[in-house]
Amino acid sequence: MTRIVAGSAGGRSLRVPPKGTRPTSEKVREALFSRLEHLDVVDDARVLDLYAGSGALGLEAASRGAAHVTLVDSSRQAVEVCRRNVRELGLTVVSVVLDRAERFVLDVPTAPWDLVLLDPPYDVPEGVVDAVLEALAVPEMLTPGAIVVVERSKRSAPPTWPTGWEALTHKDYGETSVWLAGPAEDDTPA
Repeated sequence: MTRIVAGSAGGRSLRVPPKGTRPTSEKVREALFSRLEHLDVVDDARVLDLYAGSGALGLEAASRGAAHVTLVDSSRQAVEVCRRNVRELGLTVVSVVLDRAERFVLDVPTAPWDLVLLDPPYDVPEGVVDAVLEALAVPEMLTPGAIVVVERSKRSAPPTWPTGWEALTHKDYGETSVWLAGPAEDDTPA
């Protein structure tokens, strides 16, 4: 069973699509959000959750005080599960979009984002993830101090961060690797 770890919906269960997704474990979400809250990027944040699956990461952010969360997934089944989770949790600051992550970041100018969460299926090629990161590197996509999180298999190569970004941290949790990065302060738009 997948549950929200903390915040206004803490302890509440999440529905998960029957196939095709790999929800981030509670242990990883707890550690990740502890770090993100320490960096002060969750409360009142505009959050983009790409490859949302069940929406566990974005819904965790909403539960912990994000101002707005957009969940994006290309699977109709995953989007329906996300919408149901949003309704059942009563998290009114969440919107759900049916789209491919790589198209959404190129076509939808709803930025700037304070926090971007990428948890693609492990079989998504690294080049696709790197292309999404490059699309996020356009100055108007992220706020100053924004954080981008990439979750991948421990066997995957590290993300290729766009020019002007700095890696902040990397941590392995069993078979899961989590990287945090963002625009370097000197390159952050004013």
